[in-house]
Amino acid sequence: MKITNNELRRFSKQIILKEIGIIGQKKIFSSKVLIIGAGGLGCPLIMYLANSGVGHIGVADNDKINLSNLNRQILFTTKDIGKFKVDVAGKAIKNINKKIKIAIYKKNLTKKNIKSILSKFDIICDCTDNFETRYLINDYCLQYKKKLISASISKFDGKIFNFNFSNKIPCFRCFMPDKPDVDNDCSSEGVVSTLAGIAGTLQANEVIKTILDIKSDLIGKILIFNSFKSDFRKVKLVRNKDCIKICTKK
Repeated sequence: MKITNNELRRFSKQIILKEIGIIGQKKIFSSKVLIIGAGGLGCPLIMYLANSGVGHIGVADNDKINLSNLNRQILFTTKDIGKFKVDVAGKAIKNINKKIKIAIYKKNLTKKNIKSILSKFDIICDCTDNFETRYLINDYCLQYKKKLISASISKFDGKIFNFNFSNKIPCFRCFMPDKPDVDNDCSSEGVVSTLAGIAGTLQANEVIKTILDIKSDLIGKILIFNSFKSDFRKVKLVRNKDCIKICTKK
């Protein structure tokens, strides 16, 4: 892959880093990343991946933009209310870099369509806000040894996971075997807008590290943080012996 003079100038501050260089930037250009959920997490994630030079970006979401989204979903404005999030996100990506190849999925993930969508990408980003979809994504990535970068937010609290299932590590079901009676999402719990930016940016950082094959200390762990107290801690995940078969047989 040839890097143009314009690309050399545009990404020069990344390329001069010895951990990236020309070879690393080419890896970023060639990477294929799917973002599932174009909300508070997905918006900053999309922006940073596009601006970093990720060459293939997929966005899956079936929601339309409403007024209550705007405090934290930074790709959207009042002019976008009533539009599909993926349509606006796709245009935003093109405005950042017309060379990025975009795949838009205006649908919810199901057992019937998940393989046809996720199989096209190297790295999967879970930015969803419900446990049914999280379990579905986890199970697929676990079965097919996909790289899954997951995040969640509520109130002032955020969590980041790096599930590189090519390694023998616990899965999301090991961390949370059963779905809570109530989804702790932004709609019911509330959320401070800056938390979405912090979590989405950390998620993007894990994606770039994964693309570059930089060893992440987060694999097999969970990063838990509170934006109100500026408190960050890592907790090691433990394999649940009663987890689903595709996890316990590894």
